[in-house]
Amino acid sequence: MQLSLCNEVIRELPFDRQCALAAGLGYSGLEVAPFTFGDEGWRMPPAKRAEVRRACSDAGLQVSGLHWLLAAPAGLSITTADRTVWQSSVDVLRGSIELCAELGGAYLVHGSPAQRRVSDPADARRAEEAWALAAEAAQKAGVVYCLEALAKPDCNLVNTLAEAVAVVKRIGNPAFRTMIDTLAASLMEPEPVADAIHRLMATGFMAHIQLNDRNKRGPGQGADKFAPVVRALRETGYDGWIAMEPFVYEPDGATCAARMIGYVTGLLEQP
Repeated sequence: MQLSLCNEVIRELPFDRQCALAAGLGYSGLEVAPFTFGDEGWRMPPAKRAEVRRACSDAGLQVSGLHWLLAAPAGLSITTADRTVWQSSVDVLRGSIELCAELGGAYLVHGSPAQRRVSDPADARRAEEAWALAAEAAQKAGVVYCLEALAKPDCNLVNTLAEAVAVVKRIGNPAFRTMIDTLAASLMEPEPVADAIHRLMATGFMAHIQLNDRNKRGPGQGADKFAPVVRALRETGYDGWIAMEPFVYEPDGATCAARMIGYVTGLLEQP
């Protein structure tokens, strides 16, 4: 298991300094949010992609994957009846998949709650159509596309791991899987997160995990206990990336990044 930092935590820094800071703290990767490169980050030009790869290489880390896929540009939706907007959103997903593969990433996480809101069953069908196309693109690119179950009230489509697995089964593409966000799982699942990990890993559909406390801060910065989570990952043979994804950075992003890795590394070092 390797640790990755979601790069928006330190997005005020130039990317090369993000890499240097993350590597200096002991992270092995950055999970990149394309919006941190601007509204057109998902279709980053070749020279910029080379610059990103070089910054990672110089720091000795990797782009582990991508997340926050539809945060920019504004107005995207995979559930809208407006076919032009829907197609633009699918184009962003496809571009993000290609970007992830070219940057050396292994996975993409589809959260983006505001861009998947539904008001009727037709909206949900349009979302699954978009996800099926994303799955095809991911399979061709050699990456895994992860559907993230998100908590209510921020999201009203796919709130539980069971719902995510049902979508994964309907799409039926090995490049389309799900993952665990510990904040959402702690709020939406019927059992402790560690038990949810055991249950989901048994399905074979879990491809990634993001750690965050239900108070929206990083692991170790709230009341949630992560030792059972790390133990469950170890017991189930998980060997992928562990990404740190807080939403509240106290007292600032760099300090938050340091505290998170110190806490989680300590758990990983326990027998």
